[in-house]
Amino acid sequence: MPALFTGARDGWESALLLPVAAAESAVGLHRARLDEAARDGVPAHITVLYPFLPPAGIDSALLGSLGRLFLGQPGFTFTLDRVGWFGEEIVWLGPRDPAPFAALTDLVFTAFPSCPPYGGQFPEVIPHLTMGHIGGAAALRAAADSVRPYLPIESTAAEVILMTGPHPGDPDTRPGQWRTIAAFPLG
Repeated sequence: MPALFTGARDGWESALLLPVAAAESAVGLHRARLDEAARDGVPAHITVLYPFLPPAGIDSALLGSLGRLFLGQPGFTFTLDRVGWFGEEIVWLGPRDPAPFAALTDLVFTAFPSCPPYGGQFPEVIPHLTMGHIGGAAALRAAADSVRPYLPIESTAAEVILMTGPHPGDPDTRPGQWRTIAAFPLG
């Protein structure tokens, strides 16, 4: 089958994400200032698998396979109830129970073993919603402090979205270039 995204440039990527619309009111303004992904058009989310396949390799057969894979997994409710940090460079919100997110990541990685989570660079994958990673430590701390009163945030995992866009750090990247190309409901 032909690829669906033959116009995508080299260096573009894809990601499977679980959107968390319920968190947007708490984190949206902070993400707009402190998270390049938000500037690129990526909604508040918990990553299922990144990087996924190059967009040029995504075709209708793959989309069908992903649809069946996710439809076989039940949706679930979850609570974001804590602020966490990776060092002092990345501030994030964490789910009370990370197990359902880890199970989704394991499921997709098992089906697509050529796509290790985060390129295999971390020994442990911690499910999280990134609030920020740019702007400096003081701005990140201020964002963390201002979001705490909004916690806990209750949400439902109902779908996984597939997004494509340019690799972060690409000098030709203009804001807003990441796009949702498919949404897969959870069973």
